[in-house]
Amino acid sequence: MARIIAIANQKGGVGKTTTCVNLAAALAMNRRRILLVDLDPQGNATVGCGVDKDSDRPTGYEVLMDQVNIREAIVTVEECGFDLLPGNGDLTAAEVALMDAQGREQHLRRQLARIRQDYDYILIDCPPSLNILTINALVAAHGVLIPIQCEYYALEGLTALLNTISRVQQSANRELQIQGLLRTMFDPRNNLANQVGAQLLRHFPKQVYSTQIPRNVRLAEAPSHGQPAIQYDRYSRGSLAYMALASELIRKDMQVTAASA
Repeated sequence: MARIIAIANQKGGVGKTTTCVNLAAALAMNRRRILLVDLDPQGNATVGCGVDKDSDRPTGYEVLMDQVNIREAIVTVEECGFDLLPGNGDLTAAEVALMDAQGREQHLRRQLARIRQDYDYILIDCPPSLNILTINALVAAHGVLIPIQCEYYALEGLTALLNTISRVQQSANRELQIQGLLRTMFDPRNNLANQVGAQLLRHFPKQVYSTQIPRNVRLAEAPSHGQPAIQYDRYSRGSLAYMALASELIRKDMQVTAASA
């Protein structure tokens, strides 16, 4: 049964989609069965996998509206080694429609329950806001992976997200946990980055990943080629960092499973 991980941060530009696409590819290279769910109306994760977000095939919109079974909308991206539930601007209409829908925060959870047995991990790329789409992801997920750029406003944005996660835990999803905090676009030569990183480690010593994602031109170039960086340049610093992150995530999950057995 898949572990469902929402990759979320209401602050844009922190490497959320880059993390979704490249972590999915890295986990797939570790022989894990992966589904990437693009829940962001911008559709950047879809484009970053080389899939046309404006094609006529069903997307996350039809899935959330219960117009199609999720299996009808999933696309196999053979070049990347994983499956994708595409997203595009139609998700904005889903956001509006869900506001007045019964059980509005449960729609994605119900659909993912149908295919959990088909995957080892389901990664959800959330929009850069704490809206009903993000709430659907948090209600469906077992864990939240939070990419954080180590800059001045990072901790302030993190506090708002943690408060939202706490409310979801109390009201709709008691299983939800912090999967981990990931330092992205990290430059060890930057004093502020080191200071913010040290604060994260002090406040969340067991939840900050050891892996740091560096600033890397290959990570920035890969989406324009419709590829994860791991396919675009497997041995770039960014690709190697995401491979390390995948190994760290798998190792921690195995430790948790062993401890609870």
